[in-house]
Amino acid sequence: MRNIINLNADWLFKKDTTDVKANDCEAINLPHSWNAEDGMDGGNDYFRGSCLYKKVLKKADLPAADLYYLEFRGTNSSADLFVNGECKAHHDGGYSTWRVNITDALTENTEIALIVDNSINETVYPQMADFTFYGGVYRDVNLICVNDAHFDLDYYGGPGFMITPTVDGKNAKVEVEAFVKNLKENQTLVYTIYDADEKELLKTETTDTKVVFDIENVHLWHGRKDPYLYCCEVEIVENGEVIDNVCNRFGCRTFKIDPDNGFILNGEEYPLRGVSRHQDRWGFGNALLPEHHKEDMDLICEVGATTIRLAHYQHDQYFYDLCDERGMVIWAEIPYISKHMPTGRENTISQMKELVIQNYNHPSIVVWGLSNEISIGGSDEDLLENHRILNDLVHDMDKTRLTTIAAVSMCKMDDPYLLIPDVVSYNHYFGWYGGDTTMNGPWFDKFHAMHPTIPIGCSEYGCEALNWHTSDPKQGDYTEEYQAYYHEELIKQLFTRKYIWATHVWNMFDFGADARAEGGENGQNHKGLVTIDRKYKKDAFYAYKAWLSDEPFVHLCGKRYIDRVEDVTKVTVYSNQPEVELFVNGESIGKKTAADHFFYFDVKNEGESTIVAKAGELSDEGKIRKVAERNMDYVLVEKGAVLNWFDIDAPEGRFSLNDKISDIMESTRGKLWFMGVGLQIKKKMDEGKKDPDKKKSGGFDVDLKADGGLMQMMGGFTVLRLTSMMGMMNVNFTKEELLKMNKKLNRIKKPKK
Repeated sequence: MRNIINLNADWLFKKDTTDVKANDCEAINLPHSWNAEDGMDGGNDYFRGSCLYKKVLKKADLPAADLYYLEFRGTNSSADLFVNGECKAHHDGGYSTWRVNITDALTENTEIALIVDNSINETVYPQMADFTFYGGVYRDVNLICVNDAHFDLDYYGGPGFMITPTVDGKNAKVEVEAFVKNLKENQTLVYTIYDADEKELLKTETTDTKVVFDIENVHLWHGRKDPYLYCCEVEIVENGEVIDNVCNRFGCRTFKIDPDNGFILNGEEYPLRGVSRHQDRWGFGNALLPEHHKEDMDLICEVGATTIRLAHYQHDQYFYDLCDERGMVIWAEIPYISKHMPTGRENTISQMKELVIQNYNHPSIVVWGLSNEISIGGSDEDLLENHRILNDLVHDMDKTRLTTIAAVSMCKMDDPYLLIPDVVSYNHYFGWYGGDTTMNGPWFDKFHAMHPTIPIGCSEYGCEALNWHTSDPKQGDYTEEYQAYYHEELIKQLFTRKYIWATHVWNMFDFGADARAEGGENGQNHKGLVTIDRKYKKDAFYAYKAWLSDEPFVHLCGKRYIDRVEDVTKVTVYSNQPEVELFVNGESIGKKTAADHFFYFDVKNEGESTIVAKAGELSDEGKIRKVAERNMDYVLVEKGAVLNWFDIDAPEGRFSLNDKISDIMESTRGKLWFMGVGLQIKKKMDEGKKDPDKKKSGGFDVDLKADGGLMQMMGGFTVLRLTSMMGMMNVNFTKEELLKMNKKLNRIKKPKK
């Protein structure tokens, strides 16, 4: 009988070494990442290199078995396995399961050593992206002990069998294909189907490796409404004794993605409105524990999401299991992202095989993602061929699901790579990275009109928010109030267009991006609806809950924004109830209804006031206080910034570093000024490419011409914000350079509107 022994305890770790015999090691337990702290503290300087993990297996402690396999659930990003000093295996790809047969190398005391490497190379994805590539053995390590006759453990880390349900009317056919090694003549395979209550429904014994079951009056898996799961177990049996067994849950459902009506589940329109998720959190990096995954799922369920985009790589099997259980509809993808590497094709293929084979049995998954923003620099023939290979590969391996991509705004609507997958989604940030919020809906209408047969979705949209506050929110100010406004607008535009097959907020949680230096807290992307420590739900979280959740609630926005200077202040309430009443110091100032779930009140701001929002028996409370001058604790001060906005001379009627690039570009002199800045940036980037230290830290290689797509997208940035963000591309400006820039801008008059 199969035995699985968890090996997470009692490892030795040494940083920055490739010596498997190294001493002076630190005692640790798994899961572990060496970037748990430096991967999200800013500076783009987190350690990327090789580290050693080792432990000793005592044969006397192991159960008797014919074969012993080491199983690694996640080692980022490349790893070499040594057994008693001899290299036994190499694996490229930091997010999938891989296994190694170590039977012949076992001794009485067997030293297992792993050299794990997350340094830059040109063959393993990801290499360029807006998140931290945490190094480490950050998921479980197991020893699998099996009989000579066993379910295949060598095939791309898969579970050893595939379950393919096909629904036909009220019934379903369930094909089960087992992958068996060394089956003997006197051994049989026993296949059993159980219902959700673990009651045996169907059973057969055979030597065939493929069987088909008929389930009458099948209970469908219907997303969050009814995530019903069956279970299939396959056993190798000899003389009545079970030699090996595998077991997976599965769900029976039909789906299609319609270019006009969106996502259809079991014949019913089922709008996919949800979030994207990264797998890291404060103090842990990506070395998460089961309770962390569960908390993430609980929060995603609370917001009312029906879908999750699991970005930008394969996630933990435990989280896919939670998706099955909770009824989430899933987009699963590989980290083929941002920068196409002609030398990385084989890695995209191997990572895609691992993703599909390891996750085939999960009913929650409906689309396989081929790539993310890979056309940011344009699509050449090698990139297109890579996508065609992946698309064909997925369809060969899985006849039941569709393929998709996440394109970026700069990707033209007639780009040939949009025609490769079955469905398409776009990452748009109009209203944050340039443009304004009103541009989102019309863009999708234009695409839908141009490509009426291609289902279109929104795979990313969002804006950053920290604990900054204002009564006059503006694009790029990083306030919680602007994020709330942004998402109100996007909800109204995206959710009312049912042809959009899926929408995924970027992101459910703030996440580590060590190269980021913006918003006043470096090292993170702060577009999350929830903070990276999962302790605070931003106001925008409740905007989605108001639209998506059936759980009755009322939420008073702005509870962290107490001190206000205006005589009359706007108070916003989110609720999924039909009517909200607002009380100020115990007195009602009126009731309001809101079809869009967003309730706005004007409140006199005098002294200190207690604000209570009520919807039936539900209530939420906060305070506001009248102050004479703005509380500077609410104002963004960039951490480690060369200059902050309030240090800049900004004469009336003249441009400054505090003005948006798009506004400056409306002036002829402004365009000329910007062209000069573009040359400065290009010069600094060219210098950075020659600098081995900067090259080692990982840089962006993108088109920064004044008329380039990325620069047009960044038109909503102020010059100061852009120069701050350029630090992520290893382009840094001194205080003197910035003041010189500002002096030139001060000479340019603003056009009269």
